[in-house]
Amino acid sequence: MPAWDKALGVGLALLLSQAGPGSAQTSDLVSQNAFRVCADPANYPVSDDQERGYENRIAELFAEALDRELQYEWYPMATGFIRNTLAANRCDVVIGYAQGHEMVQNTNHYFTSVYTLVVPQESELSEVEALTDEALKGARIGVVAGSPPATHMARNGLIGDAKSYSLMVDRRYESPVVDILDDLEAGEIDAAVMWGPIAGPLVKADYPDLTVIPLLNEAASPRLFFRITMGVRRGEDVWKRELNSQIRRNQDRINEILEEAGVPLVNDMGTEMLAAETGQ
Repeated sequence: MPAWDKALGVGLALLLSQAGPGSAQTSDLVSQNAFRVCADPANYPVSDDQERGYENRIAELFAEALDRELQYEWYPMATGFIRNTLAANRCDVVIGYAQGHEMVQNTNHYFTSVYTLVVPQESELSEVEALTDEALKGARIGVVAGSPPATHMARNGLIGDAKSYSLMVDRRYESPVVDILDDLEAGEIDAAVMWGPIAGPLVKADYPDLTVIPLLNEAASPRLFFRITMGVRRGEDVWKRELNSQIRRNQDRINEILEEAGVPLVNDMGTEMLAAETGQ
């Protein structure tokens, strides 16, 4: 991952040298004494209200670094998530949000990941590395409806035999990502195309007979890799700069959390895997 802007670091150091603890550097926050996180209570392995997800661990890391009490505002990450949490001033940061999304102001990205193909380890599809591979013709592939890979599948003639799963659900009551993997393990589908930061950790924890293949060779649009940031309210530039500083200082520890969870980390252009342990 590229080095962060040195000028930002110098400017922030000057700001902190002239401010008391928890004052100017977070002056635009609703809360001045807590690290208030907007999170889904049932989105394991990302986050849950038992605090088992990798975003929970990153939140703990940042609360400790900022010397603030960690507090959560739980809301399902479906329609209305930002409106009812961050925009309603009930919390001050979303730990994981795709870069460029208009509903939030993004920090610098702290990891990049990619959609993946998940297949049984012993399957003849285990050597497939791209959705253009002829070996996928006629295979029944599970895919979340409306996700970017669905466009690639349609272009490559794979959508006719596909099995579609819901995109926007309340995972307290439905879990399409688990349903996909259960169906794959049961042989009801031949393969699945899933977002790597969900597929990787779930397979690592609960599906030892499956393998996760990052889709690094998809040149056509839409892109299948995304840079993940933290999301804050628009206008809260001081808070964003503080989080950027903490991301830079704690990048190695963030990488360790993600790698331990099983998140596939790729370079900023989504073309190759990053080396384990270093994140470089």
